Amino acid sequence: MRGFKEPGFQERVAAATRARESALKKLQSRPAPDPAELARRADAAAAKQAAAAEKRAAAQQAREAAQAAQEQKALDAARALSEAAEAEAAAVIAAEAERKAARDARYAARKNRKG
Repeated sequence: MRGFKEPGFQERVAAATRARESALKKLQSRPAPDPAELARRADAAAAKQAAAAEKRAAAQQAREAAQAAQEQKALDAARALSEAAEAEAAAVIAAEAERKAARDARYAARKNRKG
């Protein structure tokens, strides 16, 4: 029994050429697509693109609504902090006024004792 003989370079090139020609014949023998089928595919692709565009628009609207809600929430929080700061400042001013009134009363009492 004889051993396996490796194909040479020329044999490999010839086999590749035969395979290429066979694939080309197979591709050329395929019938042309039906125009009605092409139109149906184009319509399906257009419908798919329209649906994707609608989905993107809906997602964009949802993002914008979420951003507007977040901005409103931030404004409300800032307003609440501002009101709290104003109330705290008013309390500090009132306490300062009370201390000044008490100090003035002590000064007046000291002045009355001396003079």
